[in-house]
Amino acid sequence: MKALVQMLESGLLACLHKMSKRIVWAHPRPIVTGQSSYFQDDWGRCQTTRHDITCHPFNFVGDLRLDGDAGCSVAQMVLTECSLGCFKGCPSSDKELSCGLAGIMPRGQTHGCTRMSEVLKRSLLRNFVYNLHQMRRSHDFGDGPVVSFPFPQRHVYGGAKFDKGHLQNFLQRGSSLSVEDDSDDYITSPDKSFTCGFYGMGENAYWFSIWFTNSKERTVVWMANRNRPVNGRGSRISLQRDGTMMLRDADGSTVWETNTTSTDVDRAELLNTGNLVLKDPRGKILWQSFGFPTDTLLPNQIFTTSTKLISILRRGDFSSGYFNFLFDNDNVLRMMYDGPEISRLYWPNPDWDVFGNGRTNFNSSRTAVLDEMGRFLSSDKMSFNASDMGFGVKRRLTMDYDGNLRLYSLNHSTGLWVISWKALSEQCKVHGICGRNGICIYTPEPKCSCPPGYEVSDPSDWSKGCKSKFNQSCSQTQQVKFVELPQTDYYGFDLNYSQSVSMEACRKICLDDCLCQGFAYRLTGEGNCYAKSTLFNGYKSSNFPGSLYLKLPVDVETSAPTVLNGSDLICESKEVEVVHSSSVYDTASKKMRWVYLYSFASAIGAIEVLFIVSGWWFLFTVHNVPSSAEDGYGPISSPFRRFSYTELKKATNNFKVELGRGGFGAVYKGVLEDERAVAVKKLGDATQGEGEFWAEVSTIGKIYHMNLVRMWGFCSEGRHRLVVYEHVENLSLDKHLFSTSCLGWKERFNVAVGTARGLAYLHHECLEWVIHCDVKPENILLDNGFEPKIADFGLAKLSQRGGPGSGEFSRIRGTKGYMAPEWAMNLPITAKVDVYSYGVVVLEMVRGIRLSKWVGEDGEEQEAELTRFVRAVKRKIQYGEDNWVEDTVDPRLKGKFSRQQAAMLVEIGISCVEEDRSKRPTMATVVQVLLECEDEAQVQTLDLE
Repeated sequence: MKALVQMLESGLLACLHKMSKRIVWAHPRPIVTGQSSYFQDDWGRCQTTRHDITCHPFNFVGDLRLDGDAGCSVAQMVLTECSLGCFKGCPSSDKELSCGLAGIMPRGQTHGCTRMSEVLKRSLLRNFVYNLHQMRRSHDFGDGPVVSFPFPQRHVYGGAKFDKGHLQNFLQRGSSLSVEDDSDDYITSPDKSFTCGFYGMGENAYWFSIWFTNSKERTVVWMANRNRPVNGRGSRISLQRDGTMMLRDADGSTVWETNTTSTDVDRAELLNTGNLVLKDPRGKILWQSFGFPTDTLLPNQIFTTSTKLISILRRGDFSSGYFNFLFDNDNVLRMMYDGPEISRLYWPNPDWDVFGNGRTNFNSSRTAVLDEMGRFLSSDKMSFNASDMGFGVKRRLTMDYDGNLRLYSLNHSTGLWVISWKALSEQCKVHGICGRNGICIYTPEPKCSCPPGYEVSDPSDWSKGCKSKFNQSCSQTQQVKFVELPQTDYYGFDLNYSQSVSMEACRKICLDDCLCQGFAYRLTGEGNCYAKSTLFNGYKSSNFPGSLYLKLPVDVETSAPTVLNGSDLICESKEVEVVHSSSVYDTASKKMRWVYLYSFASAIGAIEVLFIVSGWWFLFTVHNVPSSAEDGYGPISSPFRRFSYTELKKATNNFKVELGRGGFGAVYKGVLEDERAVAVKKLGDATQGEGEFWAEVSTIGKIYHMNLVRMWGFCSEGRHRLVVYEHVENLSLDKHLFSTSCLGWKERFNVAVGTARGLAYLHHECLEWVIHCDVKPENILLDNGFEPKIADFGLAKLSQRGGPGSGEFSRIRGTKGYMAPEWAMNLPITAKVDVYSYGVVVLEMVRGIRLSKWVGEDGEEQEAELTRFVRAVKRKIQYGEDNWVEDTVDPRLKGKFSRQQAAMLVEIGISCVEEDRSKRPTMATVVQVLLECEDEAQVQTLDLE
């Protein structure tokens, strides 16, 4: 190596000597700040008879014609001129070398520069070797006379040890990084805080990532291909000639790319903030990784409505997990569990409204940022400070795989992370953390357990929860018992909620309902009873003032709860210095658990192969069910299932009793084999394939709210597309509102509130944004207690679209008279179309007649009855008529209504039917206003005589 260096040095000096006679240096102007002198961005300019080279502090682009004069090879001459230009010495009287001082030495220091110093020679040599390496890597001189060479600042100063992996903070157009050089082929930020390159896990899984350079275990903050790792051989990230940054796998397939095709992208650069940017020659940012976060937010990274943080799946698995941090449709920052079965918001406290949580939804910016001092500020008034607030600390805000949002600070001396803030102090408040049927308990650290009658679904993955040891049946002959679990509850999924009932009455409510899997009874003296349809979000806490009574067959053994290994419930990786006062790890027991786990997994693997082979044989030879529809589908502890067409034909007696007909098809009454009454809807124009139809309908089947009709299953065979709903006893609202019988005011107001709640849930809280598109009295069903349940929600997704996956409605949906104006104006369809329809329904409930019909003069349709009604009411309010409310309300009520509630409903209805949709309120706002309405439970009797 020493001989090679000497040879290169002698050749370089000979070439420099020949060329230096033709070189004249232009001195850049110094910029003086305080007592120090600094020079503008250009370090200098090298001019020869044929060449004009400008040197910059971060990169160098020289216009060089390829010739071989002066006795040097092309490579020698180019590299020598570039090296000399960026490492020029000080002014001297030497005629062979005349160089201007620019950026290497303090101004005025000229001693030792009359001839090429040893320092300059070493610097030139390092630059020569580096550029030779760059030429070998890129092999890219192009077709024209222009050659570009990068000159990273850290190398140009010549003070660092030569290491090709630490020499560049940008990637030039036409260059690439290889996965096979993952240990040293990467980009670093100028201050070396961040590194960008291929991050490996195991033998053959790599992700193009950005990580903290100085953290002990290279903490990743961004990934391009988190859900699709690339091969360890032959994969490459490159900045294409067309401006696209592209990641290709070993087989040549494109795994990830930026949307910068046909742009003037000049280079990819990693900034000191950890932001990977694509810039044009003028320095304008055309793309940035900050716009596409994964699970981490860095200081000065703007968080908006178009971004969200998604946790990793589990430790060591970087694919997208189940926990999200995002802005919801109410402009509020929330955390959400978005699992394979359900979706639930769990932070801030879901029991409180926006204002109760100290937030506001009266903003439209939806932006948040973590500043360099460790202060987090959001447009919804959410804010917090790091416990070590101040400048100079490296921080990250991460949505961890355990469902908690934490702010970390880096300890520079140890390379470990310290938690300086977290969203939830009680880990068991995270929804879905222990999966279906699981219960989160403190021992004292949080762990998962299975209740009596249940066992672990997957010992290696606690998030899959627990499965029942018994077969659930609605048979009348099955004997059941209730097992008490003190201070335990399953949050949400209430079949019904009853107040002021005794313990025995609560027990009977659950006993009489086949779908009830247990009930929670609070011992607060108020007699609150919660019957549970699904056991999810289970937790045990000494602060819970009640018990959960689990419904089990009498012959099921009620042994002690099964506790899973819960050490990973808290995101305490090896690089976290302090999380809690007590450690979750026990080294000896942990090793034994791994031995047990591997042994168990091997045994399970062998059995699983047998089951898979048997399952496929059974699937194709016995039932002949299409694989596309069954992919990923399996029995779960809920009534949602797939029905055969023969089953539904038998249940409906060949579709004999028609309950109604709407825009999506006819509805028939039926009775299943387990004696459940159902409503079966035949979709007349559903055109999806079986796989797409199953994906859509299974998503709708997971939606549960007390004011939404429950979907129990579906059928997809050949051309048949059917959905199965619970049967609601009191039929639809129109049967009671527009008939000879008169629906009371209390029931009407209750319907208005319940319908608003259901629509607000669809618009703001669902796993997927659901627009109903056909809100009308016929689609609002009433149960025995006249509690409203919205039907047909989500069916617009199952009907014809503009094309596969387009997400656009290809034709008008809804019912004439209830449709918003934007349907006819061909405007984009949003949730405000449902708000308009809701407004029409509310005004009809107040008036007691159809306002959606059209009236005419001389046999021609002129305008909707609704338009006349709204105009008349507005006129009465404008003129200050005292009895405008009494004149507006249904006269059949004979004055038995709440004037305040009636006035509120009219105002809400009129605001909802505004032609300008931007003036209509959201359904969440409507719910809030209705609940705040005074004397809502009291019906006043007004004597109008």
